[in-house]
Amino acid sequence: MATKKAPAKKTAKAPAATAKKSCCKKACAKKTAPKAIKIYHDKDVDDSVLKGKTIAVIGYGAQGRAQALCLRDSGVNVIIGVRKGKSFKAAKAEGFETLSVDKAAKKADIIHILLPDESHKSVYAEEIAKHVTAGKTLCCSHGFAYVFKNIVPPADVDVIMVAPKGPGTEVRRVFEEGFGCPGLVAVFQNASGNALQTALAIAKGEGLTRGGVLECTMEQETYEDLFGEQNVLCGGIVDLMKYGFETLVEAGYPDEMAYFECVHEAKLIVDIIYNKGIAAMNAVISNTAEFGEYYNGPKIITPDVKKRMKESLKRIESGEFAKAWMREAAKGAPTLAKKREQLSKHRVEIVGEKIRKLFERK
Repeated sequence: MATKKAPAKKTAKAPAATAKKSCCKKACAKKTAPKAIKIYHDKDVDDSVLKGKTIAVIGYGAQGRAQALCLRDSGVNVIIGVRKGKSFKAAKAEGFETLSVDKAAKKADIIHILLPDESHKSVYAEEIAKHVTAGKTLCCSHGFAYVFKNIVPPADVDVIMVAPKGPGTEVRRVFEEGFGCPGLVAVFQNASGNALQTALAIAKGEGLTRGGVLECTMEQETYEDLFGEQNVLCGGIVDLMKYGFETLVEAGYPDEMAYFECVHEAKLIVDIIYNKGIAAMNAVISNTAEFGEYYNGPKIITPDVKKRMKESLKRIESGEFAKAWMREAAKGAPTLAKKREQLSKHRVEIVGEKIRKLFERK
């Protein structure tokens, strides 16, 4: 795809249409204007609230490791709670006091659960709940377990969320560079009256307030996160790539070229959008590509797609999706395993592996 284009000629903006002014401005504003969101930075945080406190990070996967290391580097007392195995050995090798989940939960003032969503209910019930006593804090990075009542905490504890908006590897990398991933904080239960201050202090310890932390509700984060994953970031983009690849290949175009056009180049476009926005992306692609966006995009992603997205959001907000996923997980996730196998055999994955090897440094 070409990445340079002559700047478009500036034209005078036409005056806004004034024919439809019968709607009451106050009513429209009330209906559509979103509530202003609060953004916090380092200067807004009193991290002394963590002084003398012990945080138990439960789980030592990508997020658990990254958040634990960043907190420790910021001077916070962190222990790890994880079952015996590879993660237990990894945490111990990196110098953490590493305990069983049961013992870590008992010892900690703040229990930060960073396990897969489907594991929260059983691990909490079996190893954590008995240690969740008055004055303690439960913390998470995704509100799924609390919003859908897989965990129902006692009323005398704080329940908060500190959610980096990036994968664990990115959280750690940016922290080590002296900056931080942006993030979200939320208070689900404020028994102490200081829950938000605790959440912000943890966010600062992880470097998130260097970039900026947005305050939201746990429901907002949970519903929006699930919606984005299912409709845009994973479900939407992946299916769009596969359909585009299949269309070209079935029309007789080489697999390798189809992969380049429909999968490989997506990163180039997303990187520009990530750094500068959609308009900036349109400013650096060719005029032909930009015109094609306006000409053909609405023919592919039609208003009917938005209608189905609204239906998807309703399934998420009602708990229908959460129930379906927990039922699937309880069976050992056989449908998920089948879908993974099917994807691994898809032509786009086979040719993709071949293409990616071309870019390996020898």
